[in-house]
Amino acid sequence: MEKVKILIVEDNPTNLKLEQLLLTIEGYEVHTAIDAEAAVKVLENLHPQLILMDLQLPGKNGFDLTRELKSDPKFKDICIVALTAYAMKGDEEKAKSAGCDGYMTKPISVATFPSEIAQYLSKQADIPK
Repeated sequence: MEKVKILIVEDNPTNLKLEQLLLTIEGYEVHTAIDAEAAVKVLENLHPQLILMDLQLPGKNGFDLTRELKSDPKFKDICIVALTAYAMKGDEEKAKSAGCDGYMTKPISVATFPSEIAQYLSKQADIPK
């Protein structure tokens, strides 16, 4: 059976390493990008089932990258979950209006992170393509 592919777009090396480790342990095929430009490059050869999108990226932010991806027919079916430390009032609504399918705050919980990701993936599997 083919592994579920996940792309993590995260500029903080510590967060990236932790998220990647937790998802790899769960058996996911994890790819990473440290900014929007790197993410676009990875997506040239990858169609992940899920993208974890940091919203505060250097250069093009996660809101803009999400809008760009959701407007492209090639990527609009990918589940994009905002993953951010900037959890201010209204940020979840801004993320959803940019096209994010979900919203998670950092710091992540090591205990619940894998199950939260599994829930997003199972919701994605229920959506007709």
